Amino acid sequence: MSFPQHRPRRLRSTPALRRLTAEHRVRPSELILPAFIREGLTEPAPISSMPGVVQHSTDSLRRAAAEAVERGVGGIMLFGIPLSRDATGSAGIDPDGVLNRAIADVRSEVGDALVVMSDVCLDEFTDHGHCGVLAEDGSVDNDTTLALYAQMAVEQANAGAHVVGPSGMMDGQVAVIRQALDDAGHQDTVVLAYAAKYASAFYGPFREAVDSQLKGDRRTYQMDAANRREALLEVELDIEEGADLVMVKPAMSYLDVLADVAAMSPVPVAAYQISGEYAMIEAAAANGWIDRRRAIEESVLSIKRAGAQMILTYWAAELALWLDDNHS
Repeated sequence: MSFPQHRPRRLRSTPALRRLTAEHRVRPSELILPAFIREGLTEPAPISSMPGVVQHSTDSLRRAAAEAVERGVGGIMLFGIPLSRDATGSAGIDPDGVLNRAIADVRSEVGDALVVMSDVCLDEFTDHGHCGVLAEDGSVDNDTTLALYAQMAVEQANAGAHVVGPSGMMDGQVAVIRQALDDAGHQDTVVLAYAAKYASAFYGPFREAVDSQLKGDRRTYQMDAANRREALLEVELDIEEGADLVMVKPAMSYLDVLADVAAMSPVPVAAYQISGEYAMIEAAAANGWIDRRRAIEESVLSIKRAGAQMILTYWAAELALWLDDNHS
């Protein structure tokens, strides 16, 4: 058929018809809230490049986790910022370190009502800002770093993390972490592999959020933005090594990669709407150039449409409230 018999606009004519025929919907339970906790804070500290996002104190993090539960958010991903750093990121492995204490605090607050996730990476904890320990020539030593990731993951599981998220893009990280968790009796701890993580310019505000000490870049271990097929290899390797979930990061600039991964992955797929994506929308909205709520909803829906079953977004709690309003 062709016009005038075929009129696709018929299904767009009312809000009720649009809701009825929508191909994709975002649900609060599919959202994951990234959250930062900074050691030593007694009050939350605003992050200037991410309006509305803060470095949490212990009390404010507990409140944020409880609010996420109330709004039906699916999970929370925790990042820690220590008072002191060293070359090996030892604060990240310390059972009493800021991140491990935060995991325990959040679990005590929400129990199993919220999936508690934690970042397995050394970048927040090293005095050089890289995701692993450095060799004498200044390069990141992949295999030495793996041993530290294994310890870090076990300590996070000991603290109560339901899910550990190795994000450093070291070769073999999933296999080493899975084995360490199993050996420590944490067979039920889930591994969310940051399988296709790109070296992106859009991480800028995150560097402020974690007070990154990085000089230079991470191009020798994070993926090249020019590469699409390589992402499938990275995902395949992580699944073979035992990943329970896989992630594409960033999300919006890599929706093609996300769609590729979603089409081939036998395990659930996540995507991370990162700090720069958040900051751009907030800045444009603050200048009156775009409708903030519509832009947020559309951006997150695009990630779902591309194939993500879970979406990490700094708008998770706010968006969950809107979704509940829409449903009502």
